[in-house]
Amino acid sequence: MRIGIVTPVVVQLPGVRSEWERSAGIEEIGVIAETADRLGYHHLTCSEHVAVPAAVAEERGAVYWDPLATLGYLAARTRRIRLATQVLVLGYHHPLAIAKRYGTLDRISGGRLTLGLGVGSLREEFELLGAPFEGLGPRADEAIAALRAALSRREPEFHGHFYDFSGFVVEPHARQERVPIWIGGRTARSLRRAAAYGDGWVPFGLSLDRLAGMLGEADLPDGFEVVLSVGPLDPAGSPGATGDALGRVRDAGATVAGVTIAAASAEDYREQLHALRDLGAAMGIAFGPHDGSAE
Repeated sequence: MRIGIVTPVVVQLPGVRSEWERSAGIEEIGVIAETADRLGYHHLTCSEHVAVPAAVAEERGAVYWDPLATLGYLAARTRRIRLATQVLVLGYHHPLAIAKRYGTLDRISGGRLTLGLGVGSLREEFELLGAPFEGLGPRADEAIAALRAALSRREPEFHGHFYDFSGFVVEPHARQERVPIWIGGRTARSLRRAAAYGDGWVPFGLSLDRLAGMLGEADLPDGFEVVLSVGPLDPAGSPGATGDALGRVRDAGATVAGVTIAAASAEDYREQLHALRDLGAAMGIAFGPHDGSAE
């Protein structure tokens, strides 16, 4: 199992957000990303909502930084850590728009994009953007297939019911020959979609027992990633509880743990990253090389 971080500040969920995140900005995000990169963490995340209805903001949160702008900036401040959209809403974009924008991000980052995708569920936002809400599942399946055909190709070609293109040049396009695609969701159908079209599954809102049962019943391809969320963790203050939490997601089938970290400030967050790396390494959790730079 490897550990990535749910990037603080860029998404602020009620009950999860730490108080310091309210007033933090890009510099705090940048130094945290640099630290995670040096310590060998697997990935950073950034999610997507364009506009959250005020009536549901208390439940879903109101702060969602734009993932393309945010991850583009962090690409310039890091060298190895992967940049994961967790998740883009498929229905808000034409597949070639994603292929161009995020293919460019893959190129400027040296091939570090992981494209997390979701079907979406917020009807009001779909309607605001003029995106069709009905038939989300079939449209999403086809959009993922179209993306797979387009992401790493100069002249992509795809012919489907919802999307049909050929004879166009997309330049620049993704550097990776196969950009990893993670599919978000909480249903057996989302897991089947991920296994059929993607490289990993990012579930949410499910118990570990339920997740373990779903994974045990699934026929997953070799190298398939299971990205399970865990936290908020306090590795410096509660190393035992942190180790137990990591062990539980690993036992449930995680190949990657996406962690939320409790902290009192950006500097405290960086210290927590050091403590979590030391704890994880002692548990045999994989980290990339640490270059030994002073913090």
